[in-house]
Amino acid sequence: FIFLLGGGNEATPSDSAIAELTSQIATLGASIASAKKENKTKEEWDPLLKQMLALKIEYKEKTGKEYGPAKDSSKEATKPKGEDNQEASDKNKEKRAKKAAEKAAREEKKRKQREEREAREREKLENLAKASSEDWSKVFGDAPMIQSKSKSEEGAARWTKIGTLAKEMEGRKVLVRGHLHTSRGVGKGAFVLLRSSLFTVQCVAFESSGKEGQAGIPSAMIKYMTGVPVESIVDVYGTLTVPKNPVEGATQSNVEIQVEAFHCVHKATAAMPFQMEDACRPDLVKETDVGAYDHEANQSAAEGGRVGQETRLDHRWIDLRTPANQSIFRVQSMVCTLFREYLLSQNFVEIHTPKLLSGASEGGADVFTLDYFGKPACLSMSPQLHKQMAAACGGFERVFEIGPVFRAENSNTRRHLCEFTGLDMEMAIMEHYDEVLDVLGDLFVYIFDGLKERCGPELERVKEQHGFEDLQYLRKTLKIDYATGCKLLREAGVEQDDYEDLSTENEKKLGDIVKEKYNTDFFIMDKYPLAVRPFYTMPDPNNPKLSNSYDIFIRGQEILSGAQRIHEPTLLEERAKAWGIDVKTIASYVDSFRNGALPHGGGGIGMERVVMLYLGLPNIRKSSMFPRDPRRIAP
Repeated sequence: FIFLLGGGNEATPSDSAIAELTSQIATLGASIASAKKENKTKEEWDPLLKQMLALKIEYKEKTGKEYGPAKDSSKEATKPKGEDNQEASDKNKEKRAKKAAEKAAREEKKRKQREEREAREREKLENLAKASSEDWSKVFGDAPMIQSKSKSEEGAARWTKIGTLAKEMEGRKVLVRGHLHTSRGVGKGAFVLLRSSLFTVQCVAFESSGKEGQAGIPSAMIKYMTGVPVESIVDVYGTLTVPKNPVEGATQSNVEIQVEAFHCVHKATAAMPFQMEDACRPDLVKETDVGAYDHEANQSAAEGGRVGQETRLDHRWIDLRTPANQSIFRVQSMVCTLFREYLLSQNFVEIHTPKLLSGASEGGADVFTLDYFGKPACLSMSPQLHKQMAAACGGFERVFEIGPVFRAENSNTRRHLCEFTGLDMEMAIMEHYDEVLDVLGDLFVYIFDGLKERCGPELERVKEQHGFEDLQYLRKTLKIDYATGCKLLREAGVEQDDYEDLSTENEKKLGDIVKEKYNTDFFIMDKYPLAVRPFYTMPDPNNPKLSNSYDIFIRGQEILSGAQRIHEPTLLEERAKAWGIDVKTIASYVDSFRNGALPHGGGGIGMERVVMLYLGLPNIRKSSMFPRDPRRIAP
């Protein structure tokens, strides 16, 4: 930007200085804009902003004008005039000023909280260093790094699990290890809460000179205990006692440990992105479990000091430590255990199928493609074809698999993931696909019964944070056909044609109707329209518009989709062509049925969705340890 004197071709020294100022301001503005676009923190670009503001002040002093583009006189001329417009303009200015002030206040509050948190951590670390300077290493202090240098004769048996501590053990010496959940100093004493998985215990120490033959508790040890950063890993040794009153806030409320030694095994050095107390707060309201999922809305802190879902997922390794999350994923583990137990008891064989395929698993377009040594390939969106080959063609007759499933669906909803764990089964049938439905109905009853019997404490911990109603189900699983389901919806005033696919909202509504009419949250619906099922689905012999297919629902949401499969190659090719699938791309699949194939059927279950709906969670990301959706591929 060069300001020329009337008609001259060269800039005066004064004009050159102004041009240099303008150039510097523009460069700094571009750098700040770039930093914001890259989502850098304010601390990183704030110095540039201060420098730019200083240059703008200098510019005004030299030119007598504010820095910025010249006003468009033509636009100025078209602006409305009058008292009313002036009043509206003033009101807008007031609103903008108010919003700016509120935003500035929020930013200032965040800055102060951050500085206070960092100051507390610095103070703790300083106290820690000061307390550790004296030679009390056998009583307290930082333990040497565990590098498997040596091992004791007792080994891991020296440590007692916090969850096993009980008042029957009163007077016993115990050594426990866990995360430092909280710590506080009271006079000459220290109270710390130690956490290991689902369990917590209070540990208490008071400054003392010690009795004859026993070491005392020095004041430096109290300072050290209250100075160790929260979430550090610590070892506590002491005597287990029974307090007069139960300890509030501890799962092992009938006991506490009188500390005799306290060592930090691994110190937490980074500031916490959120406080564990906030991450453990009960839900204020019950969220909906259907519809779109807004990533941005779930990024910031939620109401009442609660932590946003995206913030939790960004730091999942910390979020997993909450009692509710510890419980959710123990329930998830048990679902897989019970699934495997039951099917093994019914003579099923566990198999493992490939996840790298030369074409789409079900002939669809929603697959993740990749280069396989110069050949096109994709990630499996279902083990469907291979489990059929194993059960119907390979002679295994009854098979199941627990493995990853990939879906390249750009669905940002509360119930969809791009990668999930599939619980798949396939079995030969003798005369009717109801044989499969009988196995599936009994399988889920076995899972539901097993969760109640084996996961009682976990279910209670989930309820404490995410309150939910116990699942209602019948001993003999309810089965209705698709036409009946559509009729129930129409009777409730919902438009639904017998040959149209159910929307998510109508599925949810049907679940409510079934719950009210049959007192069950769990049911099977079969005889779906053929047009809405995969190409390998067996058509209904009595109605060519229908199919021998079924879905299974929990709380009005689908958790399993299955069918009797086509085992006749000619019919299979006919159905593939009807779907627009090039038969050449599934030649090996079709060929597997040309050498004799058993009639068969099966289904695929979404494990995360089962856990989500059984526990009444509002979002499938809560039941996936490290979820993958269209917007998330880390951590």
